[in-house]
Amino acid sequence: MTVGSQDSGATGAAKWVTSTLGNTVGGVTRTVGGVTGAATRGLGDTINSATGSAGRPVGDAIGNAGSGLEDGTKE
Repeated sequence: MTVGSQDSGATGAAKWVTSTLGNTVGGVTRTVGGVTGAATRGLGDTINSATGSAGRPVGDAIGNAGSGLEDGTKE
């Protein structure tokens, strides 16, 4: 950090709050995406196992949708 570029007072506090809030929301979003992705892949695998080849298109679609959601929430 160069001399004179440090934020102080209200500006520094506002940047800290927005940074902390942004990091928190990002972390929660990635967590929800990961849990949802894992759950939908598991549901897709269950459908595939229970129905065999007849249900594979549905099971694969559900699993792929969850993986896509998870990928979309990653950094």
